[in-house]
Amino acid sequence: MENSEKKIKKVLILGAGTMGLQIGLQCAAWGFDVTVYDAFEQSLEQAKTRVGKLADSLAGHKRVSPEQAAAAKEHIRFSSDPESAGRDADLINESVPEDPKIKQAVFAQFNEICPVHAIFTTNSSTLVPSMIAGATGRPDRFAALHFHDLLLTNVVDIMPHPGTSPQTLEAIRRFAKAIDQFPIELKKEQHGYVFNTMLSELMGSALTLASKEVASIEDIDRAWMGIMKTFVGPFGIMDSVGLETVYKVTDYWAGVKNDSQAKANAALLKGYVEKGNLGVKTGQGFYQYPKAAFLNPDFLEGIR
Repeated sequence: MENSEKKIKKVLILGAGTMGLQIGLQCAAWGFDVTVYDAFEQSLEQAKTRVGKLADSLAGHKRVSPEQAAAAKEHIRFSSDPESAGRDADLINESVPEDPKIKQAVFAQFNEICPVHAIFTTNSSTLVPSMIAGATGRPDRFAALHFHDLLLTNVVDIMPHPGTSPQTLEAIRRFAKAIDQFPIELKKEQHGYVFNTMLSELMGSALTLASKEVASIEDIDRAWMGIMKTFVGPFGIMDSVGLETVYKVTDYWAGVKNDSQAKANAALLKGYVEKGNLGVKTGQGFYQYPKAAFLNPDFLEGIR
């Protein structure tokens, strides 16, 4: 079915960070008119400088065609004006910081601006939609639509809450397929969805090993990479996700659960974040990029 036949034509991305920009470009590559909104001009300026390179990367990873990548640059705009960004939106996808109060405030703000028919979705990594639904003002038209690294996969998670209408769920399902994503639909709410539930355990255990100084960051990654035969370990994964995001998630749940070990893990991450070493996007995290040590053939030298 052609995009012109679909009700959803204009997509609003809330948050101009790494994931917001990826999602916006993916939508634009498949013919949707996309606005990326961020309240901070600096974030928008940074996104504008990255958009061309990221579009080319999507094509280079064969997630979209070169022609789609070129068209995506023409279908995406940036705005710090909420009224202008939201007044014609058909669907919102939100990637603001992983704090339920921030997300609630943002959705409440755009509920006053967006058309009544607009569907609201969250890209939250660990929160469940029922924590946010009431603040959206349209709980029946709200669910989680969670993306992973679009350079690597086209798997998305769709997670409704008990108040999500069947019509909204079907519209989100069709939208996901319209932007060439494969939907994994959850039957009940789960913090972390499916993959992230497993990934969070991996990252948490790796951080615990490091914070307890059981082994070096490099050797923890070598253990995972050498045995599981993967091209990246948990700390390389965290650099890709973004250490600010990993820190905020770890710190939030450490507080909620009053978990001393999780607090120690958050403290380890905080040291990197405070130095501005946020991972791949800043060129420095646990590793230095673009030539991260774990990419060198000799990183696993002697491991067979």
